Amino acid sequence: MSNKDQWLLPEGIEEVLPPEAWRLERARREILDLFSGWGYELIMPPFIEYLESLLTGTGNDLDLQTFKLTDQLTGRMMGVRADMTPQAARIDAHPLKRDAPSRLCYMGTVLRTRPDGFGGTRSPLQVGAELFGHAGIESDVEILKLVLESLSVMGITEVHMDLGHVGIFRALAAESGLDGQQETALFDALQRKASTEITEILAASRATEDQGRRLACLAELNGGHEILAGARESLAGAGSEVMAALDNLCAISDAMQDSRSDTSLFFDLAELRGYNFHTGIVFAVFVPGHGQEIARGGRYNDIGKVFGGARPATGFSMDLKTLVDLGTREYDLPGGAIFSPPDSDPGLIDTARALRAAGERVIFDLPGQQGDAAAMGCDRIIVRERNTWVVKPVS
Repeated sequence: MSNKDQWLLPEGIEEVLPPEAWRLERARREILDLFSGWGYELIMPPFIEYLESLLTGTGNDLDLQTFKLTDQLTGRMMGVRADMTPQAARIDAHPLKRDAPSRLCYMGTVLRTRPDGFGGTRSPLQVGAELFGHAGIESDVEILKLVLESLSVMGITEVHMDLGHVGIFRALAAESGLDGQQETALFDALQRKASTEITEILAASRATEDQGRRLACLAELNGGHEILAGARESLAGAGSEVMAALDNLCAISDAMQDSRSDTSLFFDLAELRGYNFHTGIVFAVFVPGHGQEIARGGRYNDIGKVFGGARPATGFSMDLKTLVDLGTREYDLPGGAIFSPPDSDPGLIDTARALRAAGERVIFDLPGQQGDAAAMGCDRIIVRERNTWVVKPVS
Protein backbone atom coordinates (compact mmCIF):
# COMPACT_ATOMS: atom_id res chain seq x y z
CA MET A 1 0.00 0.00 0.00
CA SER A 2 1.39 3.39 -0.95
CA ASN A 3 1.63 6.19 1.58
CA LYS A 4 -1.26 8.02 -0.04
CA ASP A 5 -3.55 5.02 0.57
CA GLN A 6 -2.73 4.41 4.22
CA TRP A 7 -5.94 6.10 5.32
CA LEU A 8 -8.07 3.43 3.58
CA LEU A 9 -9.99 0.88 5.66
CA PRO A 10 -10.49 -2.79 4.72
CA GLU A 11 -13.57 -3.55 2.65
CA GLY A 12 -16.66 -3.88 4.83
CA ILE A 13 -15.02 -2.15 7.80
CA GLU A 14 -16.44 1.26 8.64
CA GLU A 15 -15.74 4.07 11.04
CA VAL A 16 -18.47 6.35 12.37
CA LEU A 17 -17.90 10.09 12.35
CA PRO A 18 -19.74 12.95 14.01
CA PRO A 19 -22.63 13.58 14.15
CA GLU A 20 -23.62 10.01 13.15
CA ALA A 21 -21.64 8.60 16.07
CA TRP A 22 -23.78 10.63 18.44
CA ARG A 23 -26.98 9.32 16.82
CA LEU A 24 -25.76 5.76 17.31
CA GLU A 25 -24.90 6.48 20.94
CA ARG A 26 -28.34 7.94 21.62
CA ALA A 27 -29.97 4.94 19.93
CA ARG A 28 -27.78 2.58 21.94
CA ARG A 29 -28.90 4.15 25.20
CA GLU A 30 -32.56 4.08 24.20
CA ILE A 31 -32.50 0.41 23.15
CA LEU A 32 -30.66 -0.66 26.31
CA ASP A 33 -33.12 1.33 28.44
CA LEU A 34 -35.94 -0.52 26.69
CA PHE A 35 -34.30 -3.88 27.40
CA SER A 36 -33.77 -2.92 31.02
CA GLY A 37 -37.46 -2.06 31.34
CA TRP A 38 -38.27 -5.62 30.27
CA GLY A 39 -35.89 -7.05 32.88
CA TYR A 40 -32.90 -7.79 30.62
CA GLU A 41 -29.53 -7.38 32.32
CA LEU A 42 -26.60 -5.93 30.39
CA ILE A 43 -23.49 -8.04 29.83
CA MET A 44 -20.20 -7.05 28.17
CA PRO A 45 -18.49 -10.16 26.78
CA PRO A 46 -14.85 -9.96 25.63
CA PHE A 47 -14.03 -9.17 22.01
CA ILE A 48 -11.85 -12.28 21.75
CA GLU A 49 -12.10 -15.77 23.29
CA TYR A 50 -10.76 -19.26 22.83
CA LEU A 51 -12.12 -20.55 19.56
CA GLU A 52 -13.94 -23.58 20.91
CA SER A 53 -16.02 -21.37 23.22
CA LEU A 54 -17.08 -19.04 20.42
CA LEU A 55 -18.09 -21.84 18.07
CA THR A 56 -19.80 -24.21 20.49
CA GLY A 57 -23.03 -25.48 18.97
CA THR A 58 -23.03 -22.97 16.14
CA GLY A 59 -22.14 -25.15 13.16
CA ASN A 60 -19.95 -24.45 10.16
CA ASP A 61 -21.44 -21.09 9.17
CA LEU A 62 -20.09 -19.15 12.13
CA ASP A 63 -16.76 -20.97 11.87
CA LEU A 64 -16.30 -19.55 8.36
CA GLN A 65 -17.21 -16.08 9.60
CA THR A 66 -14.72 -16.04 12.48
CA PHE A 67 -11.26 -14.49 12.31
CA LYS A 68 -8.77 -16.82 13.99
CA LEU A 69 -5.36 -16.24 15.58
CA THR A 70 -2.96 -17.96 17.95
CA ASP A 71 -2.69 -16.89 21.58
CA GLN A 72 1.01 -16.13 22.09
CA LEU A 73 0.72 -16.97 25.83
CA THR A 74 -0.78 -20.44 25.55
CA GLY A 75 -0.48 -21.48 21.90
CA ARG A 76 -4.23 -22.11 21.78
CA MET A 77 -6.43 -20.92 18.95
CA MET A 78 -8.49 -17.84 19.64
CA GLY A 79 -11.27 -16.17 17.68
CA VAL A 80 -12.60 -12.66 17.31
CA ARG A 81 -16.31 -12.81 18.02
CA ALA A 82 -18.54 -12.87 14.94
CA ASP A 83 -21.71 -13.26 17.02
CA MET A 84 -22.33 -12.49 20.71
CA THR A 85 -25.08 -15.07 21.21
CA PRO A 86 -22.71 -17.97 22.07
CA GLN A 87 -20.95 -15.68 24.53
CA ALA A 88 -24.24 -14.92 26.26
CA ALA A 89 -24.93 -18.67 26.48
CA ARG A 90 -21.52 -19.26 28.06
CA ILE A 91 -22.12 -16.50 30.60
CA ASP A 92 -25.53 -17.90 31.53
CA ALA A 93 -24.21 -21.45 31.83
CA HIS A 94 -21.04 -20.85 33.79
CA PRO A 95 -20.43 -17.52 35.55
CA LEU A 96 -24.10 -16.97 36.42
CA LYS A 97 -25.30 -20.58 36.94
CA ARG A 98 -28.86 -19.59 37.77
CA ASP A 99 -31.81 -21.91 38.24
CA ALA A 100 -34.36 -19.18 37.53
CA PRO A 101 -34.75 -17.71 34.03
CA SER A 102 -32.06 -15.25 32.99
CA ARG A 103 -32.69 -12.31 30.70
CA LEU A 104 -29.46 -10.99 29.24
CA CYS A 105 -28.80 -8.26 26.68
CA TYR A 106 -25.69 -6.95 24.99
CA MET A 107 -24.39 -4.45 22.49
CA GLY A 108 -20.99 -4.33 20.85
CA THR A 109 -19.03 -4.60 17.63
CA VAL A 110 -18.59 -8.03 16.09
CA LEU A 111 -16.14 -8.82 13.29
CA ARG A 112 -16.79 -11.15 10.37
CA THR A 113 -14.58 -12.52 7.63
CA ARG A 114 -17.24 -11.83 5.02
CA PRO A 115 -20.24 -9.49 4.77
CA ASP A 116 -23.64 -11.07 5.27
CA GLY A 117 -27.22 -9.99 5.72
CA PHE A 118 -26.61 -6.89 7.81
CA GLY A 119 -26.15 -4.36 5.02
CA GLY A 120 -22.89 -5.67 3.62
CA THR A 121 -20.78 -4.69 6.61
CA ARG A 122 -18.21 -6.96 8.22
CA SER A 123 -18.32 -5.05 11.51
CA PRO A 124 -21.95 -4.77 12.66
CA LEU A 125 -22.77 -3.08 15.95
CA GLN A 126 -24.70 -6.07 17.24
CA VAL A 127 -27.49 -5.55 19.74
CA GLY A 128 -29.50 -8.44 21.10
CA ALA A 129 -31.39 -10.07 23.92
CA GLU A 130 -31.47 -13.68 25.11
CA LEU A 131 -33.84 -15.45 27.50
CA PHE A 132 -32.45 -18.56 29.19
CA GLY A 133 -34.14 -21.13 31.41
CA HIS A 134 -37.69 -21.32 30.02
CA ALA A 135 -38.90 -23.76 27.36
CA GLY A 136 -42.50 -22.59 26.91
CA ILE A 137 -43.92 -20.56 24.05
CA GLU A 138 -44.31 -17.62 26.42
CA SER A 139 -40.59 -16.90 26.28
CA ASP A 140 -40.56 -17.12 22.46
CA VAL A 141 -43.51 -14.73 22.29
CA GLU A 142 -41.78 -12.33 24.68
CA ILE A 143 -38.71 -12.28 22.43
CA LEU A 144 -40.83 -11.68 19.32
CA LYS A 145 -42.66 -8.81 21.02
CA LEU A 146 -39.39 -7.31 22.26
CA VAL A 147 -38.02 -7.35 18.71
CA LEU A 148 -41.05 -5.45 17.46
CA GLU A 149 -40.91 -3.00 20.35
CA SER A 150 -37.22 -2.36 19.65
CA LEU A 151 -37.96 -1.58 16.02
CA SER A 152 -40.82 0.69 17.03
CA VAL A 153 -38.50 2.67 19.31
CA MET A 154 -36.24 3.22 16.31
CA GLY A 155 -39.19 4.50 14.26
CA ILE A 156 -39.48 1.31 12.20
CA THR A 157 -43.14 0.31 12.21
CA GLU A 158 -43.95 -1.17 8.79
CA VAL A 159 -42.39 -4.58 9.36
CA HIS A 160 -42.88 -8.05 7.95
CA MET A 161 -41.96 -11.03 10.14
CA ASP A 162 -41.06 -14.43 8.67
CA LEU A 163 -41.54 -17.45 10.96
CA GLY A 164 -40.42 -21.05 10.57
CA HIS A 165 -39.52 -24.04 12.71
CA VAL A 166 -36.37 -26.11 12.13
CA GLY A 167 -37.80 -28.94 14.22
CA ILE A 168 -40.26 -29.84 11.45
CA PHE A 169 -37.59 -30.47 8.82
CA ARG A 170 -35.20 -32.07 11.30
CA ALA A 171 -37.81 -34.58 12.48
CA LEU A 172 -38.99 -35.37 8.93
CA ALA A 173 -35.40 -35.95 7.80
CA ALA A 174 -34.74 -38.26 10.74
CA GLU A 175 -37.82 -40.43 10.25
CA SER A 176 -37.05 -40.63 6.50
CA GLY A 177 -33.61 -42.12 7.17
CA LEU A 178 -31.64 -39.45 5.30
CA ASP A 179 -27.90 -39.64 5.80
CA GLY A 180 -25.87 -36.54 6.59
CA GLN A 181 -24.97 -35.78 2.98
CA GLN A 182 -28.55 -36.18 1.77
CA GLU A 183 -29.89 -34.03 4.59
CA THR A 184 -27.42 -31.26 3.77
CA ALA A 185 -28.22 -31.41 0.05
CA LEU A 186 -31.97 -31.38 0.72
CA PHE A 187 -31.58 -28.50 3.16
CA ASP A 188 -29.82 -26.45 0.48
CA ALA A 189 -32.39 -27.32 -2.20
CA LEU A 190 -35.29 -26.38 0.09
CA GLN A 191 -33.76 -22.97 0.75
CA ARG A 192 -33.74 -22.35 -3.00
CA LYS A 193 -37.16 -23.95 -3.57
CA ALA A 194 -35.43 -26.08 -6.23
CA SER A 195 -38.21 -28.62 -6.82
CA THR A 196 -36.32 -30.73 -9.40
CA GLU A 197 -33.31 -31.13 -7.09
CA ILE A 198 -35.59 -31.94 -4.17
CA THR A 199 -37.24 -34.73 -6.17
CA GLU A 200 -33.89 -36.18 -7.27
CA ILE A 201 -32.44 -36.16 -3.75
CA LEU A 202 -35.49 -37.87 -2.28
CA ALA A 203 -35.59 -40.44 -5.08
CA ALA A 204 -32.02 -41.47 -4.23
CA SER A 205 -32.77 -41.75 -0.51
CA ARG A 206 -34.37 -44.46 1.61
CA ALA A 207 -37.46 -42.33 2.21
CA THR A 208 -40.79 -43.98 1.44
CA GLU A 209 -43.17 -42.30 -0.98
CA ASP A 210 -45.16 -40.69 1.84
CA GLN A 211 -42.05 -39.59 3.67
CA GLY A 212 -40.63 -38.05 0.51
CA ARG A 213 -43.91 -36.31 -0.25
CA ARG A 214 -43.97 -34.71 3.20
CA LEU A 215 -40.40 -33.45 2.86
CA ALA A 216 -40.99 -32.13 -0.65
CA CYS A 217 -44.15 -30.26 0.32
CA LEU A 218 -42.18 -28.03 2.71
CA ALA A 219 -41.05 -25.98 -0.29
CA GLU A 220 -44.70 -25.11 -1.01
CA LEU A 221 -45.78 -24.42 2.56
CA ASN A 222 -45.32 -20.67 2.72
CA GLY A 223 -47.82 -17.87 3.13
CA GLY A 224 -50.06 -16.30 5.74
CA HIS A 225 -51.61 -17.78 8.86
CA GLU A 226 -53.78 -20.08 6.75
CA ILE A 227 -50.67 -22.00 5.66
CA LEU A 228 -50.48 -23.63 9.08
CA ALA A 229 -53.83 -25.38 8.58
CA GLY A 230 -52.60 -26.54 5.19
CA ALA A 231 -49.40 -27.82 6.77
CA ARG A 232 -51.35 -29.95 9.19
CA GLU A 233 -53.08 -31.64 6.26
CA SER A 234 -49.93 -31.99 4.13
CA LEU A 235 -47.91 -33.46 7.00
CA ALA A 236 -50.62 -35.85 8.19
CA GLY A 237 -49.09 -39.22 9.00
CA ALA A 238 -45.80 -37.80 10.17
CA GLY A 239 -44.38 -38.78 13.54
CA SER A 240 -45.15 -37.15 16.87
CA GLU A 241 -42.02 -34.97 16.83
CA VAL A 242 -43.09 -33.37 13.55
CA MET A 243 -46.58 -32.64 14.81
CA ALA A 244 -45.25 -31.35 18.13
CA ALA A 245 -43.03 -28.87 16.27
CA LEU A 246 -45.98 -27.77 14.13
CA ASP A 247 -48.17 -27.41 17.23
CA ASN A 248 -45.45 -25.26 18.79
CA LEU A 249 -45.36 -22.96 15.77
CA CYS A 250 -49.16 -22.73 15.67
CA ALA A 251 -49.35 -21.84 19.36
CA ILE A 252 -46.76 -19.08 18.96
CA SER A 253 -48.63 -17.78 15.91
CA ASP A 254 -51.93 -17.69 17.83
CA ALA A 255 -50.32 -15.84 20.73
CA MET A 256 -48.82 -13.26 18.38
CA GLN A 257 -52.14 -12.80 16.60
CA ASP A 258 -53.78 -12.09 19.95
CA SER A 259 -51.16 -9.63 21.23
CA ARG A 260 -49.73 -8.07 18.05
CA SER A 261 -52.48 -8.27 15.45
CA ASP A 262 -50.96 -5.21 13.75
CA THR A 263 -47.89 -7.21 12.71
CA SER A 264 -47.71 -8.95 9.33
CA LEU A 265 -46.71 -12.59 9.89
CA PHE A 266 -45.48 -14.81 7.06
CA PHE A 267 -44.79 -18.52 7.49
CA ASP A 268 -42.27 -20.57 5.51
CA LEU A 269 -41.66 -24.16 6.59
CA ALA A 270 -38.66 -24.44 4.25
CA GLU A 271 -36.98 -21.41 5.84
CA LEU A 272 -34.23 -22.99 7.92
CA ARG A 273 -31.84 -20.13 8.69
CA GLY A 274 -29.48 -21.07 11.48
CA TYR A 275 -30.36 -24.75 11.06
CA ASN A 276 -27.17 -25.99 12.73
CA PHE A 277 -27.69 -23.66 15.68
CA HIS A 278 -31.42 -23.40 16.29
CA THR A 279 -33.66 -26.12 17.68
CA GLY A 280 -37.17 -24.65 17.34
CA ILE A 281 -38.80 -21.53 16.01
CA VAL A 282 -36.70 -19.28 13.74
CA PHE A 283 -37.63 -15.82 12.55
CA ALA A 284 -36.46 -12.84 10.57
CA VAL A 285 -37.85 -9.32 10.20
CA PHE A 286 -37.93 -7.38 6.94
CA VAL A 287 -38.98 -3.87 5.94
CA PRO A 288 -40.10 -2.61 2.51
CA GLY A 289 -37.28 -1.49 0.24
CA HIS A 290 -34.54 -3.31 2.15
CA GLY A 291 -33.64 -6.72 0.78
CA GLN A 292 -31.91 -8.16 3.84
CA GLU A 293 -33.44 -8.99 7.21
CA ILE A 294 -32.96 -6.33 9.88
CA ALA A 295 -33.46 -8.70 12.82
CA ARG A 296 -33.12 -12.45 13.25
CA GLY A 297 -33.42 -14.99 16.00
CA GLY A 298 -35.08 -18.10 17.33
CA ARG A 299 -34.86 -20.89 19.88
CA TYR A 300 -31.57 -22.68 20.53
CA ASN A 301 -31.94 -25.01 23.51
CA ASP A 302 -29.00 -26.57 25.37
CA ILE A 303 -26.16 -24.71 23.65
CA GLY A 304 -24.69 -24.12 27.11
CA LYS A 305 -24.35 -27.85 27.84
CA VAL A 306 -20.63 -27.88 27.08
CA PHE A 307 -20.17 -25.09 29.62
CA GLY A 308 -21.96 -27.07 32.33
CA GLY A 309 -25.45 -25.60 31.98
CA ALA A 310 -27.84 -27.06 29.40
CA ARG A 311 -30.81 -24.70 29.44
CA PRO A 312 -33.65 -23.76 27.11
CA ALA A 313 -32.86 -20.52 25.29
CA THR A 314 -34.41 -18.11 22.83
CA GLY A 315 -33.30 -14.70 21.59
CA PHE A 316 -32.57 -12.31 18.74
CA SER A 317 -29.96 -9.91 17.39
CA MET A 318 -29.89 -6.82 15.18
CA ASP A 319 -27.38 -4.35 13.79
CA LEU A 320 -27.79 -0.92 15.40
CA LYS A 321 -26.25 0.86 12.40
CA THR A 322 -28.94 -0.60 10.14
CA LEU A 323 -31.72 0.35 12.56
CA VAL A 324 -30.55 3.97 12.73
CA ASP A 325 -30.19 4.15 8.93
CA LEU A 326 -33.68 2.76 8.30
CA GLY A 327 -35.51 4.31 11.24
CA THR A 328 -37.32 7.62 11.39
CA ARG A 329 -36.35 8.31 14.99
CA GLU A 330 -34.92 11.80 15.43
CA TYR A 331 -32.40 12.54 18.16
CA ASP A 332 -31.42 15.84 19.69
CA LEU A 333 -27.76 16.19 18.79
CA PRO A 334 -25.31 18.47 20.58
CA GLY A 335 -26.05 22.01 19.47
CA GLY A 336 -23.83 25.02 19.49
CA ALA A 337 -21.01 25.49 21.93
CA ILE A 338 -19.50 28.34 23.91
CA PHE A 339 -16.01 29.55 23.06
CA SER A 340 -13.86 30.64 25.96
CA PRO A 341 -10.65 32.66 25.87
CA PRO A 342 -7.46 30.92 27.04
CA ASP A 343 -7.50 32.52 30.45
CA SER A 344 -6.47 31.00 33.75
CA ASP A 345 -8.57 33.46 35.70
CA PRO A 346 -10.35 31.57 38.51
CA GLY A 347 -13.60 33.37 37.72
CA LEU A 348 -13.47 32.20 34.10
CA ILE A 349 -12.74 28.65 35.18
CA ASP A 350 -15.67 28.73 37.63
CA THR A 351 -17.94 30.15 34.92
CA ALA A 352 -16.96 27.36 32.48
CA ARG A 353 -17.51 24.74 35.17
CA ALA A 354 -21.00 26.08 35.96
CA LEU A 355 -21.94 26.18 32.26
CA ARG A 356 -20.82 22.59 31.75
CA ALA A 357 -22.75 21.48 34.83
CA ALA A 358 -25.83 23.06 33.25
CA GLY A 359 -25.33 20.96 30.13
CA GLU A 360 -23.50 23.44 27.93
CA ARG A 361 -20.43 22.65 25.82
CA VAL A 362 -17.53 24.96 26.62
CA ILE A 363 -14.44 24.91 24.41
CA PHE A 364 -11.32 26.77 25.51
CA ASP A 365 -9.25 28.59 22.95
CA LEU A 366 -5.76 27.12 22.72
CA PRO A 367 -2.90 29.62 22.44
CA GLY A 368 -1.71 29.90 18.85
CA GLN A 369 -4.46 27.70 17.44
CA GLN A 370 -5.93 28.19 13.98
CA GLY A 371 -9.65 28.83 13.71
CA ASP A 372 -11.95 31.22 15.57
CA ALA A 373 -15.14 30.53 17.52
CA ALA A 374 -17.23 29.85 14.40
CA ALA A 375 -14.62 27.46 13.02
CA MET A 376 -14.82 25.51 16.30
CA GLY A 377 -18.60 25.17 15.95
CA CYS A 378 -19.36 27.75 18.63
CA ASP A 379 -22.31 30.14 18.44
CA ARG A 380 -21.51 31.99 21.69
CA ILE A 381 -18.43 33.29 23.38
CA ILE A 382 -17.41 34.13 26.95
CA VAL A 383 -16.29 37.71 27.32
CA ARG A 384 -15.24 39.83 30.26
CA GLU A 385 -17.46 42.79 31.17
CA ARG A 386 -16.83 44.88 34.28
CA ASN A 387 -14.80 42.16 35.96
CA THR A 388 -17.50 39.55 35.28
CA TRP A 389 -17.46 36.74 32.72
CA VAL A 390 -20.62 36.69 30.60
CA VAL A 391 -21.85 34.72 27.57
CA LYS A 392 -22.55 36.64 24.38
CA PRO A 393 -23.60 35.57 20.86
CA VAL A 394 -20.82 35.31 18.32
CA SER A 395 -20.97 38.52 16.29
